Amino acid sequence: MSDRTWLVGVLVLLGAGWGATQPLAKVAVSTGHQPLGLIFWQMLIGAVLLGVIMAFRRRGLPMHREALVVYLIIALIGTVLPNSASYAAAVHLPSGILSIVLALVPMFAFPIALVLGIDRFSRARLAGLTLGLVGVALIAAPEASLPDRAMLAFLPIALIAPLFYAFEGNYVAKWGTAGCDPIEVLLGASIIGACLSLPLALASGQWVSPLKGLGAAEQALVASSVIHALVYATYVWMIGRAGSVFAAQVSYLVTGFGVIWAMIFLGERYSGWVWLAMAAMMCGLALVQPRPRETIAVAPKDASNGV
Repeated sequence: MSDRTWLVGVLVLLGAGWGATQPLAKVAVSTGHQPLGLIFWQMLIGAVLLGVIMAFRRRGLPMHREALVVYLIIALIGTVLPNSASYAAAVHLPSGILSIVLALVPMFAFPIALVLGIDRFSRARLAGLTLGLVGVALIAAPEASLPDRAMLAFLPIALIAPLFYAFEGNYVAKWGTAGCDPIEVLLGASIIGACLSLPLALASGQWVSPLKGLGAAEQALVASSVIHALVYATYVWMIGRAGSVFAAQVSYLVTGFGVIWAMIFLGERYSGWVWLAMAAMMCGLALVQPRPRETIAVAPKDASNGV
């Protein structure tokens, strides 16, 4: 087996794993669990797993002031705020729709990067952004696009997550991570995210008690958190091994697998309008993807974890 074939296989596994987190998020909210309670346990599970990875690396977590600021910002705009919106949307929207919408992350990132002065205008990327918006319109406008037209009210909520993720990627591209590598940033953000979400969950009545046992929703939460931590660590390794441009192709797989898993495990079916929307999103994604010798500001995202 050639080295490239092996790397492609790893990339497919990454996409399959990340894509599974959307249907798992749908299951996690199926019994009435609220966002802040879910976010706390996600952050705690992620922090434990990433802590183990850091222990194997024999590296301590940077705790200087600049690093703590980065952890706090990433925890807020990469986890707590977008995930709250994602879980709220997941209660009402099909999982496959959420997977398709997340393809907007790099498209939203482009105009933000222009405003921040970290990217140059490109007609191709503008066309990609336009196709992304066409995709949203194809989901929202036709009468037959969604199973229930009442779901349309929650589509703007679903758009909050990719918008925040786009802000997050551009923040990192513009101001950096205070010398911390991605695993350190994700671990620090997970710890702070858990510390932030715990009192908020308790105060708002959104606490999810582990004493009630592990039903399907709780198992989905644990699985999603474990998958994200392991897949993200592998994604970071992939960037170092194959480069950011190659690794960025996982964005297509995350969306594709998210839709496939939703169809297989949740029995979701979509109208022709939704498939057209997905095609428009994929074409838009191709136009905004980084080219050789360019850096990637935004990693693929899922609805259950940031960074």
